Amino acid sequence: MFLLVAFSAFAVFLGIAAIGFLVLIISFAFGELFDHADLFGGHDADFHGEAGGEAGVSFLSSRVISVFVTAFGGFGAIGVHLGYSIGASTGMGLAGGLVFGGLIYAFASFLYSQQASTDIRVSDLVGHTGEVIVAIPKGGVGQVRCALGQSMIERIARSKDGEEIALNTLVKIEAIVGETALVRRAE
Repeated sequence: MFLLVAFSAFAVFLGIAAIGFLVLIISFAFGELFDHADLFGGHDADFHGEAGGEAGVSFLSSRVISVFVTAFGGFGAIGVHLGYSIGASTGMGLAGGLVFGGLIYAFASFLYSQQASTDIRVSDLVGHTGEVIVAIPKGGVGQVRCALGQSMIERIARSKDGEEIALNTLVKIEAIVGETALVRRAE
């Protein structure tokens, strides 16, 4: 009778591991399984790591959960195979699942934190100093270049007071109107 119970527990733990592994393979092939489902009525910010408007990795990510389930089943099966009780094997599975799920969560969080964006908002230029690269005639337009982070941004520019600004003059960007930067001489 003990052999039947041990075999059954072993088969159950292996089945759990297989289901977790299958979900992991599917999520790697097709992306996160639950990313687009609005399971919590639009209030899932805490579950997807987007509290405060910042997106991030979730501990409820299908990949993290599937690694947890796979490790839980695998370590539980190892425990049963080694002759431990079902309770002890379940504890081993839980510990293994938490460790490996936590490792995947930490690794995914690290990868997510390494992402960069090249988005530059026009409003970010206001207040920065640039250089006139095409002279701005009186009442006319020229062009300025401004360093913003690692990028050099060039904009059509007009003098804020309507006066002429010579080539290579340093200017401060006062405002952006449409596609035109309103500038004044830097002090």
